Amino acid sequence: MPKLSQAVQPPDASAPAESAEQLLRRLEWTVLRRLDGLLQGDYRTLLRGTGMDLADLREYQHNDDVRHIDWNVTARLQQPHVRVFTEDREMGAWFLLDLSPSVDFGSGDQRKRDVSSQFVAVLARMLTRHGNRVGAMLYGAGVDAVIPARGGRHHVLHLLHTLQTRPAADGDGAHDKATGLTRLRELLESAANLVRRRSTLFVVSDFISEPGWEKPLGLLAQRHEVVAVRLLDPMELELPDLGLIPIRDVETGEQLLVDTHDAGFRRRFARIAAQREAELRQALGRAGVDTLELSTDDDLVDTIMRFVDMRKRRSRLSGARAGGKLPAHLMHA
Repeated sequence: MPKLSQAVQPPDASAPAESAEQLLRRLEWTVLRRLDGLLQGDYRTLLRGTGMDLADLREYQHNDDVRHIDWNVTARLQQPHVRVFTEDREMGAWFLLDLSPSVDFGSGDQRKRDVSSQFVAVLARMLTRHGNRVGAMLYGAGVDAVIPARGGRHHVLHLLHTLQTRPAADGDGAHDKATGLTRLRELLESAANLVRRRSTLFVVSDFISEPGWEKPLGLLAQRHEVVAVRLLDPMELELPDLGLIPIRDVETGEQLLVDTHDAGFRRRFARIAAQREAELRQALGRAGVDTLELSTDDDLVDTIMRFVDMRKRRSRLSGARAGGKLPAHLMHA
């Protein structure tokens, strides 16, 4: 059974598109203004874990934060040592953008590619307004574009213009000939080689890919703060009764007719979709990354605020665990 996200035709791409300037101005008024009021300047909650560099190691002193104890060095020297950090106020962020054919799907007014661009615009502008730099790696026919990390509104406009003027991927080059699926691992491995300084990495993808991306994603998370921004559409989870419809796999080009009036077919589709959902969430959890699910029918502000709330709860839990004598992974040893 084909995945619907690879099958249903995307919305009409012939409609006039917003320019980068129009899109950014609209989002500044409709999204960023709302986020300013809701976050009340607390943007570091959204980007927890960034802006700190390891400066030195020294012996533990009274009143030192036990969360900074380096347990490997302590075991080797038989004397507690703590890591000393310096704050880097100029944070860097990279957007690793999956622009393979499946992100051109959308069952409503928006495609997954559209919500991806809006998310990038909001987060990039949010960061650059505070003097930070953003860069991007674009994956279509392989990793075929890199936008160096820079700051300023003009740079955000350049990034958006690049996204908007890229033609839709045609299914060649970046796809395995046997499976017809994207090789997302190429994007993640390229990022590991390119981004040397510790940064926040937003992996924006629907994760419809050939297997093998889980390990490189986990390796990235060991060095960087990684957020998996998972693009999805409601039709990927539950197929409505639309009668007999033609569908086309946008990654392989295969076409066929399916009878969506068949309740048994819709149940099988939903069961397979639910199984894939569970497997994907488990894989992202094993990689040790936070996940933000971004649907084509969601309000972007609500989605980002749900993510912020999740990060706050995670931060409080981490602080509670760190209050003991040992780090969390040794408390239960």
